Amino acid sequence: MSDSTAAGTLADKIDNLFRVIRRPGGDQHSHEEVAKACREATGESFSATYLWQLRTGRRDNPTKRHLEALAEFFQVPPAYFFDDKQGAEIARELDLLGALRNNAVRQVALRAVNLSEEGLGTVNDIIDAIERREARRGGQGESAGQ
Repeated sequence: MSDSTAAGTLADKIDNLFRVIRRPGGDQHSHEEVAKACREATGESFSATYLWQLRTGRRDNPTKRHLEALAEFFQVPPAYFFDDKQGAEIARELDLLGALRNNAVRQVALRAVNLSEEGLGTVNDIIDAIERREARRGGQGESAGQ
């Protein structure tokens, strides 16, 4: 997700939560599971169909309590939905969380932890060079390992 998506539609934000924040086994939460938790949290009507409609943009005017319940379920601050600046920051953190689910990315990050500042700079230079090369080739390596 990019910053443009972070400041994007409500549907983009909800969909991103489903894609990134998952069950411990790695599966996405179901609409029914999330809707049930939101019903219990708010005491208000909140169906799986309604949640699907919010996620796909077919509905776009939930109550504040519904958004707060979604934020609580996915363990993000409610500001994710209400404050564009904080929402963008939270979205960047979600991007990182999603990237770290990729084993290859996680291995590189864990190996980089013990590098010096100079070593990290070298790794960043190498990654920049690879990104440029792949961009010239049309992004062929973009989805490898995911």
